[in-house]
Amino acid sequence: MSDETLDVVEFLLTTSVYSDDRSLDENDLPPAIRRVYWTGTGGNDGPNDDRSRRRGIERPLSATTGTARQATGIDQPWEAVSGLMFTDRDEFSGAIKLTERELAERWFTERADEERLMANPTLAKHFEDHEAFDLDYEVAREANRPIQADRVWIDGLLEEYFGDDEDDQEMLDLVEVRAPEEVEITLDDLVLTDDQELEIEKIAKAIEHRDYLADIGLREIGKLLFVGPPGTGKTSTARALARDMDLPFVEVKLSMITSQYLGETAKNVDKTFEVAKRLSPCILFIDEFDFVAKTRRSDEHAALKRAVNTLLKSIDDVSLIQDDVLLIGATNHPDQLDAAAWRRFDEIVNFPKPDGIMRADILRIITRTMDIEEFDPAAIAEATEGLTGSDLRMVLREAVLEALTEDRTTLTQEDLLEAVADFEERDNLKNMDMIEGDHEALVAGGDLGAASGDGHDHDHDHSHDH
Repeated sequence: MSDETLDVVEFLLTTSVYSDDRSLDENDLPPAIRRVYWTGTGGNDGPNDDRSRRRGIERPLSATTGTARQATGIDQPWEAVSGLMFTDRDEFSGAIKLTERELAERWFTERADEERLMANPTLAKHFEDHEAFDLDYEVAREANRPIQADRVWIDGLLEEYFGDDEDDQEMLDLVEVRAPEEVEITLDDLVLTDDQELEIEKIAKAIEHRDYLADIGLREIGKLLFVGPPGTGKTSTARALARDMDLPFVEVKLSMITSQYLGETAKNVDKTFEVAKRLSPCILFIDEFDFVAKTRRSDEHAALKRAVNTLLKSIDDVSLIQDDVLLIGATNHPDQLDAAAWRRFDEIVNFPKPDGIMRADILRIITRTMDIEEFDPAAIAEATEGLTGSDLRMVLREAVLEALTEDRTTLTQEDLLEAVADFEERDNLKNMDMIEGDHEALVAGGDLGAASGDGHDHDHDHSHDH
């Protein structure tokens, strides 16, 4: 019995059980199966809605060769189960059926383990009383990624609310929305200070206990400002937070939405916050926040100043407790912010350059899938005083490329030290925009090519301050 056979049988059982049990909803389906059946566009709440169908999953779930392939990633799903006594296929429609579900269930439970079942709330509930397992449906459902974190849900909602207006489409081009599954970095991939970890733990608890905070009237919480030099991990940490908390990530750069060449700037700001509120719970990440102060102090176009005033008012009006939106601002230039900007945030999180111990930890993480002879991260850390996480990433990349020119995939400590020396000779590169993504996911596990993409500051140490 292959894993492919078990995967396809699980898919067939899941679609069958879900179709029959009306107490289950889309959050009971594993994301890989859910995305196959999600209807992303849909109607409003009114009875006269002229759209053909609502957003959601319609029963019964049709199990076919095509849907099984999409959900399991198996090229020939029918071949995987064709030899079983309880399966059949309709040659014309491609439908795959369980001819004897009880027999299929007995076969499946003899081969599946608790880990597999707990990753599938539909089956965890169905087999909760099975004597061979210790299953807890509520725990399985809680651990399952919610539909609001799926790409199909995000795309469907954006299409539903913003798809028909040309101006809205222009605005959406200025906002990057990532599903958690599309964020390649996790908090475990980052080197964090104790203070930074404390801030993350506090905000995680605030998200978990939003109802309690609302009940006691504590609503001014959930607006963070990340400050620090480029390359110190502000964006990476925000994205990793979204990944680990299963929250959509809405990212916007102020210089983009406030550009006088890109439509009505104040309207763009309004729409940005509307997108975040529609996608809630989510993280709204506003980069280049120092643009606010620059604009307020300057003789910029009146439209830009209106946009900044709109932004500050929008920040006042958004709430983690009321709107389920965690707001994170980021700036490389905290010295340029004025009091009006500072007071919008209830927590300031400092992202300094890493010290020697942290640089060594960063090096251990970004080299963990590399083969390096006599690797001494402490020695490399000592030789890289003043470098950020993104700088260290560039040093490692240079060492790898240099070794490849000699047809070597095993590096030496000397390779790394030479790369450090070369980097310092070209330290002007530290202040240049590098190839898109080179600053991102700086301590992401091992893969030096796994940058997730905006060419901005991303490192791995952040410490709470102020």
